[in-house]
Amino acid sequence: MLSKQDLQQIASKGISEEQINNQLKEFETGFPFLKLEAAAAVGNGIMAPKADERERYIQAWNEYKAAGKKVVKFVPASGAASRMFKDMFAFVNADYDVPTTDFEKKYFDNIDKFAFFQALDDMCKANEGKGVKDLMCEGNYKAVARNMLEGGGLNYGQLPKGLLLFHKYGDDVRTPMEEHLVEGALYAACNGEANVHFTVSHEHMALFEKRVEQKVGAFSDKFGIKYNISFSEQKPSTDTVAANPDNTPFRNDDGSLLFRPGGHGALIENLNEIEADVVFIKNIDNVVPDRLKDETVTYKQLIAGILVSAQKKAFEYIRILDGDYTDEQLKEIERFVSDTLCCKKEGLDKLSREDLAAYLRGKLNRPMRVCGVVKNVGEPGGGPFLTYNQDGSISLQILESSQIDKSNAEYQRMFTEGTHFNPVDLVCAVKDYEGKPFNLPDFVDKTTGFISSKSKNGKELKALELPGLWNGAMSDWCTIFVEVPLGTFNPVKTVNDLLREQHQ
Repeated sequence: MLSKQDLQQIASKGISEEQINNQLKEFETGFPFLKLEAAAAVGNGIMAPKADERERYIQAWNEYKAAGKKVVKFVPASGAASRMFKDMFAFVNADYDVPTTDFEKKYFDNIDKFAFFQALDDMCKANEGKGVKDLMCEGNYKAVARNMLEGGGLNYGQLPKGLLLFHKYGDDVRTPMEEHLVEGALYAACNGEANVHFTVSHEHMALFEKRVEQKVGAFSDKFGIKYNISFSEQKPSTDTVAANPDNTPFRNDDGSLLFRPGGHGALIENLNEIEADVVFIKNIDNVVPDRLKDETVTYKQLIAGILVSAQKKAFEYIRILDGDYTDEQLKEIERFVSDTLCCKKEGLDKLSREDLAAYLRGKLNRPMRVCGVVKNVGEPGGGPFLTYNQDGSISLQILESSQIDKSNAEYQRMFTEGTHFNPVDLVCAVKDYEGKPFNLPDFVDKTTGFISSKSKNGKELKALELPGLWNGAMSDWCTIFVEVPLGTFNPVKTVNDLLREQHQ
């Protein structure tokens, strides 16, 4: 099935023939649905710390930072913003010339409220000889939209979200990338330094580097810290082969194999190369202006404090298990694994002391993450669940709808009636009790990928996504869910989301 040219193409990406054969097999077999125990809820897998507990955890975090640990803020920022402007692309291509849909009317009625308005106005004057308002007065709305979207204008239809102008501060404007730099200073800085890492696409790397060079000095002065800003690209070796509907390899017009990016799960490789004790992970578009940052900072410190407190306890218990332990200590460790880490398994009472100790040690000696979850308000995306693992134990997982068997009415009810939602608000501990980094790909559940239907040049194809970064890629981590306020979750999925009060 694979020709000599195919094998050369595969090798050039750092992918083995065995990997390709496995991927093609996965198109045939699909991925199994997960077995669910319950949707996580407060009191059943989700912590909701009270005020005094919050203060204690925040203090634990500040003490941890003062101990000279290395903290990194990791921001996936490689996606283009094209989906954010789907409605505006539709307007440019529509057979009418004036705003007609509610979305179009809202955009043009409030156009001067966007942080990018001045830049768009300047671009219209340069390209059309008239500003935004004059063009709209004469009914030339499409010229305004084209100047926002297309390459001769602001090119927002092709730029990554991280480089769009999101927020206004008087005469100044900020991109999401800059807002993440500010956040890095406010809750992740240690020893006078803030480490921020962005994953970006190759074609946008130079633009990111240029914007950082222009802006980082002012933020460094403002917060009195040194920034260490780094970038990485998704590895070609994490691309996946595309297939035809009959599961044979999909080929380009020149006969070569078509490869597609493996989705955000590919970034486990990038995360694995970060040298840090603790890593914060947050999506690029979930940012707010400074006036609303206090709540975000408080709860970031909270979940980090919960993480380092739980990790400290896990390390103590591993050392106990490596020495002489009492039956009472075994029971205490079992309670911690079951209650704090929500990792439960029937039949532990039937194990010998040695087998129980080995089981508990295996559950403790893993990367650890604390995930902020918010109350479900109908946003699309994943949710927190208690699910069964391949060893028969139950643990906390973030699931996407595609991982759930829709024909199972009980599972479907769990997903639709779940009380909480995953806003991608993670803090991760990635070193073991001896201070050695875990090899994160070892903890991926490879059976949790996704298959989706796509097309290229009018031809149908099947695309394979790797286990998601905060889904199956972290399946075998110790996980703790913590309820955080909805105010910490302000994503920008469409351009009109920037008109929400939180982004003004």
